[in-house]
Amino acid sequence: MYAATAARLREMILEGELAPGEHIDEKALCEQFDISKTPLREALKTLVTEGHVTHRQHMGFRVAPIDQEEIASIFEVLHGLEETAGRFAAERITANELAKLESLHRQMEVFHHDGKRSAYYRINQEVHQLIVDATGNQVLANLYSSLMSKIHRARGIANADVFRWKESLEEHAAIIVALSARDGEQLARLLREHSEHTAKEVLKALSTAIGDS
Repeated sequence: MYAATAARLREMILEGELAPGEHIDEKALCEQFDISKTPLREALKTLVTEGHVTHRQHMGFRVAPIDQEEIASIFEVLHGLEETAGRFAAERITANELAKLESLHRQMEVFHHDGKRSAYYRINQEVHQLIVDATGNQVLANLYSSLMSKIHRARGIANADVFRWKESLEEHAAIIVALSARDGEQLARLLREHSEHTAKEVLKALSTAIGDS
Protein backbone atom coordinates (compact mmCIF):
# COMPACT_ATOMS: atom_id res chain seq x y z
CA MET A 1 0.00 0.00 0.00
CA TYR A 2 2.81 2.42 0.79
CA ALA A 3 4.21 2.06 -2.77
CA ALA A 4 0.85 3.01 -4.29
CA THR A 5 0.57 5.91 -1.85
CA ALA A 6 4.07 7.08 -2.75
CA ALA A 7 3.12 6.98 -6.43
CA ARG A 8 0.02 9.12 -5.79
CA LEU A 9 1.94 11.64 -3.72
CA ARG A 10 4.75 11.76 -6.27
CA GLU A 11 2.25 12.58 -9.02
CA MET A 12 0.65 15.30 -6.87
CA ILE A 13 4.06 16.89 -6.35
CA LEU A 14 5.18 16.56 -9.97
CA GLU A 15 1.87 17.93 -11.28
CA GLY A 16 2.00 20.91 -8.92
CA GLU A 17 -0.93 19.95 -6.70
CA LEU A 18 1.44 20.20 -3.74
CA ALA A 19 3.54 23.37 -4.01
CA PRO A 20 7.27 23.68 -3.22
CA GLY A 21 7.79 24.21 0.50
CA GLU A 22 4.18 23.30 1.35
CA HIS A 23 3.64 21.57 4.68
CA ILE A 24 2.23 18.07 4.19
CA ASP A 25 -0.91 17.58 6.24
CA GLU A 26 -0.71 13.90 7.15
CA LYS A 27 -4.15 13.74 8.72
CA ALA A 28 -5.81 15.26 5.65
CA LEU A 29 -3.95 12.90 3.31
CA CYS A 30 -4.91 9.86 5.38
CA GLU A 31 -8.54 10.89 5.05
CA GLN A 32 -8.16 11.67 1.34
CA PHE A 33 -6.49 8.34 0.55
CA ASP A 34 -8.52 6.38 3.12
CA ILE A 35 -5.40 4.86 4.66
CA SER A 36 -3.77 4.70 8.08
CA LYS A 37 -0.76 6.76 9.11
CA THR A 38 1.73 3.89 8.76
CA PRO A 39 1.66 3.46 4.94
CA LEU A 40 1.56 7.22 4.53
CA ARG A 41 4.69 7.62 6.66
CA GLU A 42 6.47 4.89 4.68
CA ALA A 43 5.47 6.60 1.43
CA LEU A 44 6.76 9.94 2.66
CA LYS A 45 10.07 8.38 3.69
CA THR A 46 10.40 7.01 0.15
CA LEU A 47 9.82 10.47 -1.29
CA VAL A 48 12.40 11.90 1.10
CA THR A 49 15.02 9.53 -0.34
CA GLU A 50 13.99 10.61 -3.86
CA GLY A 51 14.39 14.29 -2.98
CA HIS A 52 10.74 15.20 -3.49
CA VAL A 53 10.02 15.70 0.22
CA THR A 54 12.03 16.98 3.20
CA HIS A 55 11.64 16.05 6.86
CA ARG A 56 12.72 17.79 10.03
CA GLN A 57 12.09 16.51 13.53
CA HIS A 58 9.19 18.25 15.27
CA MET A 59 8.37 20.10 12.03
CA GLY A 60 7.09 17.22 9.94
CA PHE A 61 7.24 16.71 6.18
CA ARG A 62 7.32 19.40 3.51
CA VAL A 63 7.44 19.37 -0.27
CA ALA A 64 11.07 19.95 -1.24
CA PRO A 65 11.81 23.46 -2.56
CA ILE A 66 12.81 24.07 -6.19
CA ASP A 67 16.00 25.91 -7.10
CA GLN A 68 14.87 28.53 -9.61
CA GLU A 69 18.41 29.33 -10.71
CA GLU A 70 19.07 25.67 -11.48
CA ILE A 71 15.83 25.41 -13.46
CA ALA A 72 16.75 28.54 -15.46
CA SER A 73 20.20 27.10 -16.20
CA ILE A 74 18.74 23.78 -17.31
CA PHE A 75 16.37 25.57 -19.67
CA GLU A 76 19.28 27.45 -21.24
CA VAL A 77 20.88 24.11 -22.12
CA LEU A 78 17.57 22.66 -23.31
CA HIS A 79 17.11 25.54 -25.78
CA GLY A 80 20.29 24.48 -27.55
CA LEU A 81 19.40 20.80 -27.46
CA GLU A 82 15.98 21.48 -28.97
CA GLU A 83 17.56 23.55 -31.74
CA THR A 84 20.16 20.87 -32.51
CA ALA A 85 17.52 18.13 -32.45
CA GLY A 86 15.45 20.06 -34.98
CA ARG A 87 18.23 20.08 -37.55
CA PHE A 88 18.99 16.38 -37.20
CA ALA A 89 15.38 15.17 -36.83
CA ALA A 90 14.30 16.90 -40.04
CA GLU A 91 16.89 14.86 -41.94
CA ARG A 92 16.56 11.54 -40.14
CA ILE A 93 12.96 11.07 -39.00
CA THR A 94 11.27 8.00 -40.48
CA ALA A 95 7.79 7.89 -41.98
CA ASN A 96 6.56 5.79 -39.05
CA GLU A 97 8.00 8.22 -36.50
CA LEU A 98 6.40 11.16 -38.29
CA ALA A 99 3.03 9.39 -38.44
CA LYS A 100 3.22 8.72 -34.70
CA LEU A 101 4.02 12.38 -33.96
CA GLU A 102 1.10 13.52 -36.10
CA SER A 103 -1.19 11.12 -34.22
CA LEU A 104 0.05 12.39 -30.86
CA HIS A 105 -0.51 15.98 -31.97
CA ARG A 106 -4.13 15.14 -32.80
CA GLN A 107 -4.49 13.70 -29.28
CA MET A 108 -3.10 16.95 -27.87
CA GLU A 109 -5.73 18.90 -29.80
CA VAL A 110 -8.47 16.71 -28.31
CA PHE A 111 -7.13 17.11 -24.77
CA HIS A 112 -6.89 20.87 -25.29
CA HIS A 113 -10.48 20.99 -26.51
CA ASP A 114 -11.64 18.90 -23.53
CA GLY A 115 -9.61 20.92 -21.01
CA LYS A 116 -7.53 17.93 -19.88
CA ARG A 117 -4.31 19.70 -18.94
CA SER A 118 -2.46 16.83 -17.29
CA ALA A 119 -3.17 14.45 -20.15
CA TYR A 120 -2.14 17.14 -22.65
CA TYR A 121 1.12 17.76 -20.82
CA ARG A 122 2.03 14.05 -20.74
CA ILE A 123 1.55 13.80 -24.51
CA ASN A 124 3.46 17.06 -24.93
CA GLN A 125 6.47 15.54 -23.16
CA GLU A 126 6.26 12.43 -25.32
CA VAL A 127 6.20 14.50 -28.51
CA HIS A 128 9.34 16.42 -27.59
CA GLN A 129 11.22 13.28 -26.59
CA LEU A 130 10.19 11.53 -29.81
CA ILE A 131 11.51 14.41 -31.89
CA VAL A 132 14.83 14.18 -30.07
CA ASP A 133 14.83 10.38 -30.41
CA ALA A 134 14.24 10.78 -34.15
CA THR A 135 17.72 12.28 -34.46
CA GLY A 136 19.14 8.81 -33.94
CA ASN A 137 21.70 10.36 -31.58
CA GLN A 138 21.52 8.39 -28.34
CA VAL A 139 23.82 10.77 -26.45
CA LEU A 140 21.57 13.70 -27.33
CA ALA A 141 18.42 11.72 -26.47
CA ASN A 142 19.76 10.58 -23.09
CA LEU A 143 20.99 14.05 -22.12
CA TYR A 144 17.68 15.62 -23.12
CA SER A 145 15.68 13.03 -21.15
CA SER A 146 17.86 13.51 -18.07
CA LEU A 147 17.50 17.30 -18.09
CA MET A 148 13.76 17.16 -18.74
CA SER A 149 13.31 14.94 -15.69
CA LYS A 150 14.91 17.66 -13.58
CA ILE A 151 12.38 20.30 -14.64
CA HIS A 152 9.31 18.06 -14.64
CA ARG A 153 8.08 19.34 -11.28
CA ALA A 154 8.66 22.97 -12.23
CA ARG A 155 6.68 22.46 -15.43
CA GLY A 156 3.95 20.76 -13.44
CA ILE A 157 3.58 23.88 -11.32
CA ALA A 158 3.22 26.01 -14.45
CA ASN A 159 0.80 23.48 -15.92
CA ALA A 160 -1.38 23.78 -12.82
CA ASP A 161 -1.68 27.50 -13.56
CA VAL A 162 -3.40 29.11 -16.57
CA PHE A 163 -0.27 28.61 -18.70
CA ARG A 164 -0.01 29.69 -22.36
CA TRP A 165 -1.94 26.67 -23.49
CA LYS A 166 -3.49 27.79 -26.81
CA GLU A 167 -0.28 29.48 -27.95
CA SER A 168 1.73 26.37 -27.11
CA LEU A 169 -0.60 24.16 -29.15
CA GLU A 170 -0.28 26.50 -32.13
CA GLU A 171 3.50 26.33 -31.84
CA HIS A 172 3.30 22.55 -31.83
CA ALA A 173 1.22 22.62 -35.01
CA ALA A 174 3.89 24.73 -36.74
CA ILE A 175 6.59 22.33 -35.51
CA ILE A 176 4.75 19.36 -37.05
CA VAL A 177 4.41 21.23 -40.35
CA ALA A 178 8.14 22.04 -40.46
CA LEU A 179 8.98 18.46 -39.54
CA SER A 180 6.72 17.09 -42.29
CA ALA A 181 8.43 19.41 -44.78
CA ARG A 182 11.83 18.28 -43.44
CA ASP A 183 12.83 21.92 -43.11
CA GLY A 184 15.71 21.64 -40.65
CA GLU A 185 16.42 25.34 -40.23
CA GLN A 186 12.77 26.24 -39.71
CA LEU A 187 12.25 23.34 -37.34
CA ALA A 188 15.36 24.25 -35.32
CA ARG A 189 14.17 27.85 -34.99
CA LEU A 190 10.63 26.85 -33.99
CA LEU A 191 11.81 24.35 -31.38
CA ARG A 192 14.20 26.85 -29.81
CA GLU A 193 11.57 29.60 -29.70
CA HIS A 194 9.01 27.18 -28.25
CA SER A 195 11.50 26.16 -25.56
CA GLU A 196 12.29 29.80 -24.75
CA HIS A 197 8.60 30.70 -24.48
CA THR A 198 7.96 27.71 -22.24
CA ALA A 199 10.89 28.59 -20.00
CA LYS A 200 9.65 32.15 -19.60
CA GLU A 201 6.20 31.03 -18.50
CA VAL A 202 7.46 28.20 -16.27
CA LEU A 203 9.89 30.48 -14.44
CA LYS A 204 7.19 33.11 -14.05
CA ALA A 205 4.71 30.58 -12.61
CA LEU A 206 7.41 29.07 -10.43
CA SER A 207 8.35 32.46 -9.01
CA THR A 208 4.71 33.15 -8.19
CA ALA A 209 4.19 29.71 -6.59
CA ILE A 210 7.29 30.01 -4.43
CA GLY A 211 6.47 33.57 -3.50
CA ASP A 212 2.99 32.54 -2.36
CA SER A 213 4.15 29.48 -0.41
